Order: sequence, then structure tokens, then C-alpha cells
Amino acid sequence: MGASTSPKVVTRFAPSPTGYLHIGGARTALFNFLFARHHGGEFKLRIEDTDRARMPEGATEAIFDALGWLGLQWDGEAIFQFARAARHAEVAHELLAKGGAYKCWMTPEELAAGRAAAEAARKPFRLSSPWRDRSDGPADQPFVVRLRAPREGAVTIDDQVQGDVTVQNAELDDMVLLRSDGTPTYMLAVVVDDHDMGVTHVIRGDDHLNNAFRQLALIRALGWPEPVYAHVPLIHGPDGAKLSKRHGAVGAETYRDMGILPEALENYLLRLGWGHGDAEIISREQAIKWFDLAGVGRAPARLDPKKLEHINGHYLRETDDARLVDLIVPLIGAQNGRNLNESERALLLRSMPELKARAKDLNELASASLFLFRTRPIPLDERAQKLLEPPASDLLSQARDALAASADWSGPALEAAIRELAERIGVGLGKIAQPLRAALTGSSTSPGIFDVLDVLGRDESLGRIDDQLR
Repeated sequence: MGASTSPKVVTRFAPSPTGYLHIGGARTALFNFLFARHHGGEFKLRIEDTDRARMPEGATEAIFDALGWLGLQWDGEAIFQFARAARHAEVAHELLAKGGAYKCWMTPEELAAGRAAAEAARKPFRLSSPWRDRSDGPADQPFVVRLRAPREGAVTIDDQVQGDVTVQNAELDDMVLLRSDGTPTYMLAVVVDDHDMGVTHVIRGDDHLNNAFRQLALIRALGWPEPVYAHVPLIHGPDGAKLSKRHGAVGAETYRDMGILPEALENYLLRLGWGHGDAEIISREQAIKWFDLAGVGRAPARLDPKKLEHINGHYLRETDDARLVDLIVPLIGAQNGRNLNESERALLLRSMPELKARAKDLNELASASLFLFRTRPIPLDERAQKLLEPPASDLLSQARDALAASADWSGPALEAAIRELAERIGVGLGKIAQPLRAALTGSSTSPGIFDVLDVLGRDESLGRIDDQLR
């Protein structure tokens, strides 16, 4: 057999910059990225910025920022659709010259009358332009350019996710390619951009499935290569309804603010509608090796915040301690009202193995670290205050003496000293550990209390206990 002549795989992600990177868009970008990398192809980015009125300032930068945070690096320069309007119009005029499109002088009133008649007959509106087979329109009047779409037969798309989907050509009307002011429509721009970018596979949300038939009619009229289509079901909220702002976090950057690690969000999004056997924790390298369109399900996936929390906890525990320190130092500074010095950063690094074992997100990790940097006497929250009420204060005093008598200030030695005390006075270990935790951290929750003692050191630990006993 000779070498394969199949074209290089090229995918694209084409968001509209309307404010933020939607979580569904982030998953679409991920699927396109992984498919391209799996096949040794290219992943390209196109910003569909033709709707200038709906583009808030900084929206494009927000998309770049979110994709960068997720590590979804595109190949080459990003393409901006608005800047290519002249090229889009050029293609429409070429099609017009070949007879694949025509000038239409229908007035807004005629279009409105047609819609009203269809509504009265309770039928879908199918435009039938009287100008489709005429060229004697008024030269001094504005016109649109319409595609001369086929009216007979049907079109079947072999969709890689949805399977074969067929639409009768009679259901598709002659869509507008150029508006009366000469500007290109979205449908034209998408087809021209995909062709010029060499896109071989169009992987996008299934809300674009209907568009595919109209775009395919234009592609065929132009005689261009047809892409492979894969329309992925949308993400739904936990209640099964289409994901919206009422469900909470819908923007990718919101998850960053929630303290989610980018690799955790990537793993979670990958498993939203795609699977590889029973694998739950999937690295970027494994995802590139395994990803295929056959693994994408046809049913909409539901957001599950608890599952994301679980996956994020796994990645926190696996993440390098120094990286976690870099990530949470700004969060600690914001909560603590001051920046950490070098010795405090070193203390945080030493404490990280214990701290990260219990945290579900970076914000929680930062909050759990605050006790390390409080100045004496440390403040107590309401639950901690209750834990130090008599008779707990007497137990704290006895624990202080037992700790002070220990020559070895290490977690195991301190635990042995407190266990011996508990057995001697006939109480459970927790009865002593809880007031100790309150005095040392100001909270009712913390890493293991003997690890806290070890990390704080002898002088700081005994000092904090003495503050509360006074």
C-alpha cells in the first residue's frame, strides 16, 4: 500500500466575543483541540466578531485569557471574522457571476406579507423569491444577494455524533449571502472562513445542526471540499434544563475564581459527554491519545458540581506543593490583608502536604492556611469559642503541660503524649484535640492537630495555648 493522501486534520473553535468564554464553548474548544492533537493536525481559533453592537469591551481578551488558562493553545494567529468582510463579499460576487446566486429586490413589506400568510395558514415560512429566475430588477434600488439553493431532493449529513441526518431541500430557502448594504451574512462568512482556514472537521454544539444544511448547500454551490461534521449535544444544568445563568457558573473564568485548577476543569469537561471505558481521572496526554468522536454521546450531559469538586480535590492532592503556594499566596494576602514574607512562604510550603489533603478548592486551601499567619492573640470564631468553655479549658491546661514536657516536638511524639494523657484521665482523644484545635487555629476545623503543632513549632504553639488559658 502507498502512503496515505488524506488531508491533514484541521479543526477550529469559533466563539463570538459577547462577554466571557461559556463553559459549553470551553468544552467545544477542548474537543477540537484534542481531536486535532490526536491526529497530529492543527487547532485554529477564529473570533466571530461581526456583531459589533453586542461586543463588550475586553470580551475578546477574556476569551484569549480563558483559553490560555485552560492551556488550549491554538496554532498560528487568531483569525478575526470582521476583518475578512471584503473576502466574504468577493466569494458572493463570484457565485453571482456563475449563476449560483441571484439578486433579490423583495421589499421588507413583501417579506412581512409572506410571513403573515404562512402564519395564518399555520405553516413554516418558506421564502419563494420572484427574482430567483429574473435579472431585470431596478438598478437604482437596493437588493440582497441570495443563494440559488436546490429545491428538489434531500441532503443527508453523515454526522459523526448524531448519525445520518436528512433534510428535504424543499424545507430550505434561498438564504441571504450579502445584505442590501453589501455586508456579508454570518452564514456566508462561516463557510468562506472555514474553507480559507483549511478546516476539515467542524466540531460544534448541536444547536448549529440546522445551520449545517444551509452551509452545505453553499459549499456545494461553490464546489468546495465538504468538511466532516460532528454536532455535540449541549450541556444542561443539574435540573436537566438548558444551561443558563440561573444555574450559577456558566463562564470558564468563574471556575477559576471558585478555586478550580485548570487541569481539573479540563478533566471534568472532557467527561461531560465523552468517555473512555471507566476512566474518570484522565491526563492531557491520555486524552490526546484516546480522544475520538465515537466516544461522544448523543444525550445532553448534566453539570454535576459535586463531581467537579471531587475531581478538583484529586488534582489538588496531586499538584506540586510549590505551585500551590504560588497559586494561593495572593488569595491569602487578600484574606489576611497583607502579603506573606519569605519565612511565611517557607512555612506554607512545609505545611502544604497536610493542608492540601483536605481542601476541595484553592479558596478553601487558602482559608485553611490562614491560621499559620495570625498574630497572637489569635481571633476565635464562634464555634472555637464554645470549644474552649469549661470543662474544656481544664483539659486544654492539662494538654499544655503534657506538650511542654515532650522533649521531641514532632507529630508522632506529640500524639503519643496526648494519647497517654487521654488514657490517664479517662477521656476520648477528641475531647482534648478539639479545644487544642480551637486554641491553636481559632477554628473548629483544621489539618490534623498534631501536624498543626509540628508546623507551628514549640514556642508559637505553647504561646497560643497560653493566650487562651489567660
